[in-house]
This record gives sequence, structure tokens and C-alpha cells, in this order.
Amino acid sequence: MSNRQLGFYVNVARCIGCHTCEIACKETYDLEVGVRWRRVRAVEGGAYPKPYAYFVSMACNHCADPICVKVCPAGAYSKREDGLVIHDQSKCIGCKYCTMACPYTAPQFDEAKGKMSKCSGCYSRVDDGKQPACVDACPVRALEFGPLGDLESAHPADLAETLPVLPSNKQTNPSVRFKVRPEVTLRADRIVDGHRARKV
Repeated sequence: MSNRQLGFYVNVARCIGCHTCEIACKETYDLEVGVRWRRVRAVEGGAYPKPYAYFVSMACNHCADPICVKVCPAGAYSKREDGLVIHDQSKCIGCKYCTMACPYTAPQFDEAKGKMSKCSGCYSRVDDGKQPACVDACPVRALEFGPLGDLESAHPADLAETLPVLPSNKQTNPSVRFKVRPEVTLRADRIVDGHRARKV
């Protein structure tokens, strides 16, 4: 992976689960109800007297080896020179192959349009020298964005390439890094996504 590949740094130890990043994304792109390009998930585990909970803000990981690009039969996905993975909705046929293949279910089906959609990395903002909307909106600065090499140099301590509750990063080499807390190394009992919980 090029050290100029753009990606996200997620400070799990700092995130308070306020969902401001989600809301900023939805407002910026006027997303339909039910479509969330960025999702904040609560992770819970442990048992009395040592239960724990933390939050993880996730979106498209703009993977170094994006499987969505490979499986799309319409050629609706492409990867820019800076590493951002872009979806061209005008080419999309709504087959949902991408979301079935993506380990992180980043592509989302827009019922109103009958097509897929996903986080674009706010490439138009990036091209104007700005940060993605989610990064600018975070009140506790738990999100950062930039070349992965720069993010890794800026945060060498406690840096992790994945979390135990996430799929293996070997398949697509996602462009996201995390700062973790000690309890994050424990396997969670469940992940709460919105009002739904699932066992892991």
C-alpha cells in the first residue's frame, strides 16, 4: 500500500458515541432514511465486576484492495490515485453484489433510487483542501483523515490495524487505523448498531 493512500484514524478511546459524525454525513449528502454511510456502533462485553463498553465509528474503509471494485458487474466502482474508492451511481444497476461482498457492508442500498450508495471520502471536499464532513463535525476529535503514512507517524503508540470485533483485515487491506483501549483487546459479547444488537 502506498503511504499516500488516504484513510481514517479512529480514536476508539476518545469516541463518546454521540453520532455527530453520522448526522453530519447524512446532512451533507441528504441521505434517505435508513441509509447511513457512517455508522457508530456500541461494543459491549465483560461481566460484573468488570463490564466494559466502547464505541466505534465506521464508514467505507477505502480499502487498498477493494473487493467492491472487483465484483461490480457494471463497473460502477473505481479507485482514485489517492486511494479513495468512488461509486458512480449513474452506472449502478442495484444488484447489491458489492454489499454482499464487502466484509464491512459499507455499500448501502438506496430504496428510493434503487441503487447502491456509499461513503465517498468526501472527495469533493478533499479536492478543495477540506476534511471530510464527519471529521470536521466530531466534537471530541476522535476522527482524523489523511495519508495513512502520516497518520501512522502521528500516532505510533497503541495503533492497531483492526479490532477484534471486526472482520479480518487480510481480505481487503482497509485504509483505517485505530487507537485502542486495553479492554478493546477482549472479544465483545455483542455489538449494538442503532437499536439492534448482534452476538459476536
